[in-house]
Amino acid sequence: MSKSLQDKVIIVTGAGRGIGREIALLCAGEGAKVVVNDPGGAADGAGANAAPAEEVVEEIKKRGGTAVANFESVAEAIPASKIVKTATDHFGRLDGVVNNAGILRDMIFHKMSVEAFEAVIKVHLMGSFYVSHAAARIFREQESGSFVHFTSTSGLIGNFGQANYAAAKLGIVGLSKSIALDMGRFNVRSNCVSPFAWTRMIGTIPTETEAEKARVEKIKQMGPEKIAPLCGYLLGDSAKDVTGQIFGVRMNEIFLFSQNRPIRSVQRSEGWTPQSIAEHGMPALKGSFYKLDRSADIFTWDPV
Repeated sequence: MSKSLQDKVIIVTGAGRGIGREIALLCAGEGAKVVVNDPGGAADGAGANAAPAEEVVEEIKKRGGTAVANFESVAEAIPASKIVKTATDHFGRLDGVVNNAGILRDMIFHKMSVEAFEAVIKVHLMGSFYVSHAAARIFREQESGSFVHFTSTSGLIGNFGQANYAAAKLGIVGLSKSIALDMGRFNVRSNCVSPFAWTRMIGTIPTETEAEKARVEKIKQMGPEKIAPLCGYLLGDSAKDVTGQIFGVRMNEIFLFSQNRPIRSVQRSEGWTPQSIAEHGMPALKGSFYKLDRSADIFTWDPV
């Protein structure tokens, strides 16, 4: 079989471990030259370690592939732009970006610090912007390119204790859609993937109750390698007509997520008052309200 990413140059951020590592390995296996970006911090972003990225590069080379390590943080504009420069300096071009880098600082909202909120926004949302913005100019000039951004059901649906993470991940959906709209004329695509997989970040989920323990055991069945094939597809030429979409991957299931659209309306020819909204408008809409669901309330069946 022909390799779907032969000679393409792909950046994968946060590629030293977990999902990012599996994406980098798959892309290299499909013939891509890969920039393996990872500063090697802890799950909360603290510290730095070159080993994770270097080990992935060595693994790729051992398998006959081509890769280079990069240790910059995505959380600041200039270091993020250097990730893109690494691709062009070493390989002379850039064809795809996977914005996978992330950290967690979970805390119930009223106890969440400003620093914890800002740190998560910086890595996930701002990081996705910084890397994409640096790559966009290259994609514009060559009139081709693909972005794969990582969102989460924490933002798409909801979860406890993740206001920072959820806000960032839902912001990434808006970022991706805007890139798809603005850059479609240049044959540049932008899509989101919401992964279900056991990683060290998911390992921070509390397991104090039996229900929480059972949930985590189910998640442990979902390896990060299951996420990589969809990302590889979205980066390839066979996905040239796929853009502006939100996908989910859960073991061997691939989901297409809905996007915000009006679902019901009410109207009064004479206009509204607070009183008439209370008496007529809101009662008419309440039947279509969304419940305050969490991700686990929607995905109730076992992974398959």
